[in-house]
Amino acid sequence: TLEGVTPIRQAVVSHFASHFKATNVERLGVDNLQFKRLNQLERSGLTKPFMEAEVKSAMWDCDSYKSPGPEGINFGFIKDFWAELQGDVMRF
Repeated sequence: TLEGVTPIRQAVVSHFASHFKATNVERLGVDNLQFKRLNQLERSGLTKPFMEAEVKSAMWDCDSYKSPGPEGINFGFIKDFWAELQGDVMRF
């Protein structure tokens, strides 16, 4: 049995050190890889606003009764009141 603060501390450190010991592993790096780059037109397409038809299509692809948000509103509500909500949705 262990008695005293120092031996107990050393036993605890030794126990957990053996469980959390890092070993050096040879890992692949990205230093020598060549990645394709987007041209200016492609880059500008990443930040353009969504079209209303795209947003509506995405909404209608979702099941109406799944995944209500934190306020309890689901896609069925949004679909039913799309005419009233589309302006707010598109501004978001």
